[in-house]
Amino acid sequence: MDDYVIHTCSAPGELHAASWDALLSSQSQPTPFMRHAYLLALHQSASACPDTGWTPHYVTLCDAQGLAAAAVLFIKTHSYGEYVFDWAWARAYQEHGVPYYPKGVLAVPFTPVPGARLLARDAAARSRLLQVLIGQCRQLGLSSMHLLFAADDDVQAATAAGLLLRSTVQFHWHNQHPGYQSFEDFLARLAQDKRKKIRQERRKVAAAGVQFRHSSGAGISSRDWDFFYQCYERTYLEHGNLPYLTRDFFARMAQQMADSWLLFIAERDGQPIASSLLAIDPQQKVAYGRYWGALERVDCLHFEACYYQPLEWCIAQGYQRFEGGAQGEHKMARALMPVATTSAHWIAHPGFAQALTHYLEREDQGMRGYLQDLEQHTPFRETVGD
Repeated sequence: MDDYVIHTCSAPGELHAASWDALLSSQSQPTPFMRHAYLLALHQSASACPDTGWTPHYVTLCDAQGLAAAAVLFIKTHSYGEYVFDWAWARAYQEHGVPYYPKGVLAVPFTPVPGARLLARDAAARSRLLQVLIGQCRQLGLSSMHLLFAADDDVQAATAAGLLLRSTVQFHWHNQHPGYQSFEDFLARLAQDKRKKIRQERRKVAAAGVQFRHSSGAGISSRDWDFFYQCYERTYLEHGNLPYLTRDFFARMAQQMADSWLLFIAERDGQPIASSLLAIDPQQKVAYGRYWGALERVDCLHFEACYYQPLEWCIAQGYQRFEGGAQGEHKMARALMPVATTSAHWIAHPGFAQALTHYLEREDQGMRGYLQDLEQHTPFRETVGD
């Protein structure tokens, strides 16, 4: 007999926020992006909702002690905003006359940040939650379920359940033990050519008359949020796309999760020309590079706004990690090093499950080789006298 009472609902507003957040905080890899307020803002701002192809299906497991496990399964009619690309899988299904959509996704919409997805009190509850989610996918007639950018505990549960594993690469900066004392101390650890390049790039921005200011939490004014969104929206429009997140989403963040945001604004002649927004976790001492945009073209401004200013801030504040997001080998020149991230996949169709098993075995071999190659190109100096 199941020791848990299973509940499902279709909106985060139906959940008990404090219980959800308490469970999240007990995980080994919590992130701000799984907080109840974040998920609620995505839904209520119409950023990630049924109208945009993200239909939430919340599953909770409760027992006599309260909330034991919880997850949000998004029912998707497309593969946008996920960053673990399965377009080739969808095409293969289509070519064989088998529907790939709708599918299920356990992820934070538009956010390629590794972290806990299967929130659970212990391993037993996590395993049971995963079983329930697969059962829900079968009942809903979904082709598959994809656990994206999973925490290590989630990967262990997925492996035990027989899900297929897939690796991708991100680039993260670490504040090396015992911690950099300053940005110059950080530069001193790099190879000479990397130090020279970074200094040249920073001089170009300074020579263009660009200065930066930053603010966080309640110190980010409504006017600054408006300017940031102007930059954010422009970045998407320049690529022919509408932005994923609405202005209302960021208004809700300013009201409900202000302490989770850090904003850099570049100014020239007293006028703002660019901005970059980071999410921060003061408890975990982790910063996450998220969004950037510029209204003017300045050589190397992107590097300054998205890497050098954030890294300088992280060093000053004693932050231990800065996650630069998905893709981008150029980040290694700024000492963001390759890190393997894992997703797990349940495939309902036996034939496709077998085919994807073979596909992922070949892909994994290539990914391991790619990581080994990247690791041979360290930006750090080899000797003290370099």
